[in-house]
Amino acid sequence: MTSDPTPIPFVDLHSLHQPIQAELDAAVAQVLERGDFILGQAVREFETAFAQACGVAHGIGVACGTDAIALGLQACGIGPGDEVIVPANTFIATVIGVLHADAIPVLVDCDPQTALMDLDAVEQAITPRTRAVLPVHLYGQLVSPQKLREIATSHNLILFEDAAQAHLGQRDGETAGSVGMAAAFSFYPSKNLGTAGNGGIVVTNHAEVAERVRSLRNYGAPKKYVHVYRGTNSRLDTLQGTILNVKLPHLAHWNQQRNQAGQTYDRLLAPLADQGITPMRNDCGSGHVYHLYVIRVNNPQCDRDRLSNALEKQGIQTGIHYPIPCHLQPAYRNLGYSAGDFPVSEALSEQILSLPMYPGITDADIERVVYALKTELSALT
Repeated sequence: MTSDPTPIPFVDLHSLHQPIQAELDAAVAQVLERGDFILGQAVREFETAFAQACGVAHGIGVACGTDAIALGLQACGIGPGDEVIVPANTFIATVIGVLHADAIPVLVDCDPQTALMDLDAVEQAITPRTRAVLPVHLYGQLVSPQKLREIATSHNLILFEDAAQAHLGQRDGETAGSVGMAAAFSFYPSKNLGTAGNGGIVVTNHAEVAERVRSLRNYGAPKKYVHVYRGTNSRLDTLQGTILNVKLPHLAHWNQQRNQAGQTYDRLLAPLADQGITPMRNDCGSGHVYHLYVIRVNNPQCDRDRLSNALEKQGIQTGIHYPIPCHLQPAYRNLGYSAGDFPVSEALSEQILSLPMYPGITDADIERVVYALKTELSALT
């Protein structure tokens, strides 16, 4: 393969937006004309459309995914003293959301092949104070809905999904956001469905949960100047809602492109397994929406950082999701965990590498990425 100087970005939002730019501009202009900037028409339209896409009855837009976790948990009745089981291998927002609900995050390790929450570890972590299990549908694929429900039902626990990386992801015929009592999504710009800033949503089939989130996000007021709950100001801006309205109809196609790219990566990377390069296993088939495409680098002669630097020199951007597990983050030492508590998460943090993944990435781009990996590995022999 000849050298190609064209950079391959980690995420390409420009190419994503370019075909719909005129529609985005027109939608934003309509909001500016109406002036309904807070909880306006576009927010209500998006809440309804996204909930329907997830297969649930209610959607409540909030300011960000972290707030979606915190307010969603509170609306489900989680509060001070309640233990919520979460994976150690996740973005710190999952833990922060639990803490902002005044609950206690109880961490568990993850599966080494998928990086998803280890459900056997979940069962072992349950105590009389456990009130909820909070699975993270990491990298774009769901934790097993059937097994999650079995655990929740047998122990009388609330099931609350962190689906921030799995917009419209599916497993066993079920869609992210429809598995538990409620679910949280993020619309950070680089998500599969992202806006032009921060945004999030809580989705649920429970009317009472939905009504409470609506109050909590708006100063705890079910109606103006009547503050029933100790709420906050966490509302999805109308400008962000209108952008999401434009993008939502394209999401299924974008997810399909991501899944196809993931399949191409899997096929091209398969010969590198004996050199320690293994992708995270796909347990969701065509339902995996590949927010991220993550490989594990387990080669004593060529570690993750060396490969990342080699790709960077060829104009190929990569990422690490995540370099420090939640229990080892300095700000959360008070949770009582230490190095060695979650060995799989700790090993992954030193080995995982996220490769370029976005709608529109071409087979040629993926071939270049894999060729760069092969070239660096070949230099060792």
